[in-house]
Amino acid sequence: MVTSSHEASHRIFQDRPELLSPVFRVLGLRLPPKAAVEVLTPSPRVDSVLRISPSEGPGFLLAVEARGRRDPERASSWTSYLARLRAEYDLPALLLVVCQDRATARWAAGPFVTGIDGWTALRTHPPVLGPDNVPVITDPEEVRRSLALAAFSAMAHARDPDCSSTLKGLAQALATAEPDSAAYCSELLEIGLGDTPARNTWRHLMRTTGTFFPGRGTLVEETFLEGKAEGLAMGKAEAVLRFLRARGIDVPDAVIERVTAVTDPDELDRLLDRAVAVTSAEELFDAE
Repeated sequence: MVTSSHEASHRIFQDRPELLSPVFRVLGLRLPPKAAVEVLTPSPRVDSVLRISPSEGPGFLLAVEARGRRDPERASSWTSYLARLRAEYDLPALLLVVCQDRATARWAAGPFVTGIDGWTALRTHPPVLGPDNVPVITDPEEVRRSLALAAFSAMAHARDPDCSSTLKGLAQALATAEPDSAAYCSELLEIGLGDTPARNTWRHLMRTTGTFFPGRGTLVEETFLEGKAEGLAMGKAEAVLRFLRARGIDVPDAVIERVTAVTDPDELDRLLDRAVAVTSAEELFDAE
């Protein structure tokens, strides 16, 4: 069964194809300009398959595989699957492997050889993204320029001891980002950080604006569904209070009364935005 962090590591390329350009630069490869990206239906042998079609010149297929550990049996199927993609679509095929730990990344680079001593029939040498080559992004301005790359960077470095600095930069940038993009990145990160201390850090930082991964039990989903069930205004007010409590912030009765008295949806949205950064419940209203 695919794990949540596993899914997030390859699904981000489907949902945010603009990530491909900076990722290719990291790998020393060139992505054709103005290329259209189409998501194809993968087989059980690989996680995601994208067809890259440039405005000029031939296109290619990109198979994306997330690996959390060594799996020689899985690797043996990569060669045959790439050959099958090449034959089925009559396009060159490239395999990209995404890893969160350095040992797995070194293994995933291969090469994986099919043949006998003295004769190589097929050789698979995938480009790999992992902690050693994905840049750490902490500057909020840089994060704002590419939310997808910053989120991917945080997932790649989820096991690093100083990942919290990356997450803080992301949280600051998301506070002023376009709402749908901010909500998507917030929830994707909660899933993509997996079972790491960084995930707990992110749960204290993230904002709530909706759910892109229903049924996963994330904090965003819990708060959003509770708000949806109680009606727009009351639901948003409860979302503000619930999010503060989830961050470990004490919410006195005076603040509860003041928040629940707000009926203007725009004002409630502003309170939700502030809830991600305040250190006390009373600070929600400091900017007024």
